[in-house]
Amino acid sequence: QVQLVESGGGLVQPGGSLRLSCAASGIIFRAYDFGWYRQAPGKERELVARINTDLHTIYVDSVKGRFTISRDNTQNTVFLQMNSLKPEDTAVYHCNVYPYRNVWGQGTQVTVSS
Repeated sequence: QVQLVESGGGLVQPGGSLRLSCAASGIIFRAYDFGWYRQAPGKERELVARINTDLHTIYVDSVKGRFTISRDNTQNTVFLQMNSLKPEDTAVYHCNVYPYRNVWGQGTQVTVSS
């Protein structure tokens, strides 16, 4: 069974940085595309970044140039480096395969506020 454990969130001031990690188990990690998704209060979940098995990356326009997704197939881990954070980045961040399966980890809260 797939297990996803996200970490690295926290409270940061606007303009700050965070690095999120997602450890995956119960899956042939290298065989899957992965994505980072976020859900803000009162809003639908959105895919913010995706990394394919060939390391091709795709970002939603609102995070382009600020976020970088990467993966380590030796450690079954996906990362999201977030720079120049804005208050509108505040959300719970989850990772999942892409397209996502309906098995979610606990997520990690990111709060951007002064």
